[in-house]
Amino acid sequence: MKRLFMAAVVVSCAFGFMLAVQAQAPKEHSMTGCLKKGTEAGTYMVSDVEGNGPKSIGIVSSDVNLAPHVGHKIEVTGTAVPVKEAEADPKVPKAPHYMKLTAIKMISTTCP
Repeated sequence: MKRLFMAAVVVSCAFGFMLAVQAQAPKEHSMTGCLKKGTEAGTYMVSDVEGNGPKSIGIVSSDVNLAPHVGHKIEVTGTAVPVKEAEADPKVPKAPHYMKLTAIKMISTTCP
């Protein structure tokens, strides 16, 4: 009986740990705005972000070449980066929201 109880406790703890780890994994999300160059060479930010959230995004890193899309209205997809982590790199443009991009979609070749 004790063995069965201990096995149940171990399995319950394992499931709890897996759920906690999964809950901490950053979730991808998408936002739409205008891509601009940052103040440092090779850095970018998204301004005029649509919706009720932050109005600008500092791009921490990107799996996509952003240079050809400067001045375009784009939809960016990626994961949020904590402010402390993003602002530890002085090259990242200051913004209320930071992202690591995994994909972009061009909406328009012009921005408002």
